[in-house]
Amino acid sequence: MSVLEVRTAHYTYPNVVERGVLARVGEWIPERAGKLFLVTTEEVWTLWGGEISRQIPEAEVLFFPGGEVNKRLSAVEQLADQMAVRGADRSSVVIGFGGGIVTDISGFLAAIFMRGLSVLQIPTTLLAQVDAGTGGKTGVNLSGGKNLIGSFHQPLAVLIDPSVIETLSEREYRAGLFEVIKCGIIRDVNLFDLLAHRAEDVLRRDPAVVDQFITAAVRIKAEVVSADERENDLRRILNFGHTIGHAIEAETEYVRFLHGEAIAWGMLAAVRLAELIGMLANREAEEIQKTICRYGPLPSANDLNPEHLVARLAGDKKTLQGKVHFVLPVSIGEVKIVSGLETEMIRQAIADTLH
Repeated sequence: MSVLEVRTAHYTYPNVVERGVLARVGEWIPERAGKLFLVTTEEVWTLWGGEISRQIPEAEVLFFPGGEVNKRLSAVEQLADQMAVRGADRSSVVIGFGGGIVTDISGFLAAIFMRGLSVLQIPTTLLAQVDAGTGGKTGVNLSGGKNLIGSFHQPLAVLIDPSVIETLSEREYRAGLFEVIKCGIIRDVNLFDLLAHRAEDVLRRDPAVVDQFITAAVRIKAEVVSADERENDLRRILNFGHTIGHAIEAETEYVRFLHGEAIAWGMLAAVRLAELIGMLANREAEEIQKTICRYGPLPSANDLNPEHLVARLAGDKKTLQGKVHFVLPVSIGEVKIVSGLETEMIRQAIADTLH
């Protein structure tokens, strides 16, 4: 078991990485908690609901249909209505039990219902375990962009059971791996080397290797969030690949790419952009590109119009005072935040990557 703490100015909570932790969920429910409301999808509940039910049989289960297209304010309102009808009050606890969309939407629901309830996060996909479940960023999408409505709302704890990812499809698993690769590129050479040189063990989901890279990625996320809870400075490095990746998701209406796949394309474009401006050596760029592509195949993006994607960047929540900010690699394990780049340079990087 690994316990990795997030320590912010007002909150300290554990991120527990442990096989079998689902069998101990009840230990993280506050003694004076009121009604428990567990937000999940029918698919996740079918696979793992029995284990949770044995721990907290009193929990009220609220089903969310899943998918980025349903990650909207209307879904939050429907869940909140169900909670109100079932007698929720300020002592209630929301439990997010699912992938990154579920942890985002359940965290946002907890943040705004009666101006704030406690939330416990139990991520069940690799992407959610290494990224979305930790850090307190919650939100929903608008047609104009991803996560444009949301809040920071830290959980009671994040319970990560690596064994649950054994039920993920190959595509879902690989999509999560791109967020792990991201962590290596931005902050951890050893993690990157693990993914670059032990792809066979990673892809066959060797338990020891899976536990190692999940723990490493969660440690990075916990360290960064502890230093910068509200994304004012250091935490922005976690957005590597997300600026263009989010534009790709919005352009394809959230139905064509899994989040990790869009981020993989975004990372490739960011690497190319870093090359074009002379910030990243060709050798390291090739090593990063090779490692990302090793965990594909990625759905084709060659029909996307670079001009349309550039236009969408203006609506990204990372754009400040009209300037698009990019997280770009200087070397493997180090990135910098760059703004004020020429539009034509950005367009060329996207075109070179996607086409």
